[in-house]
Amino acid sequence: MKGFYIDGDEARMTRTGLTSLTLEIYGGKTYERLEPIRLFPSSGITKYISLIDETGAEVAIIRDLEKLLPGSKEAVEACLDEYYIVPKIKRIVARKEKYGNITWTVETNRGLHSFDILNTSTDIKTLYDGRILIKDANDNRYEISNVDNLDKGSLNLLKYDM
Repeated sequence: MKGFYIDGDEARMTRTGLTSLTLEIYGGKTYERLEPIRLFPSSGITKYISLIDETGAEVAIIRDLEKLLPGSKEAVEACLDEYYIVPKIKRIVARKEKYGNITWTVETNRGLHSFDILNTSTDIKTLYDGRILIKDANDNRYEISNVDNLDKGSLNLLKYDM
């Protein structure tokens, strides 16, 4: 029963580690120590989540997290949150440019961070769902979940770079 899709309530998932879970298919089959991985990590936050076993083989694909049982959805989301640590920007504190290098200082849900952006036209992307992803010079990712939640000063600094 390898390589199947999970479309809804035909399975139950429980978290067993920081990034691992157990999958129980109604009908008796159980898979342990699976790791959920987003097939589209930037744009597909809740769709097409691959469940990988310890050997790296794909056991199943969850088509849409929103259609899972509530407990299963929470278990998968908790694992994904640990695996994909992307600080959420709450406020842009400062923006400095020197010799073509742009340094941002931001307040995130994980504390205050400063980072460099090499190219604003390629390193700041607005996604279809309104989120903004920012890639720094070290390939770390930051996210602005909702631009409307930023204060006026942050908006001004952000618009300067967009």
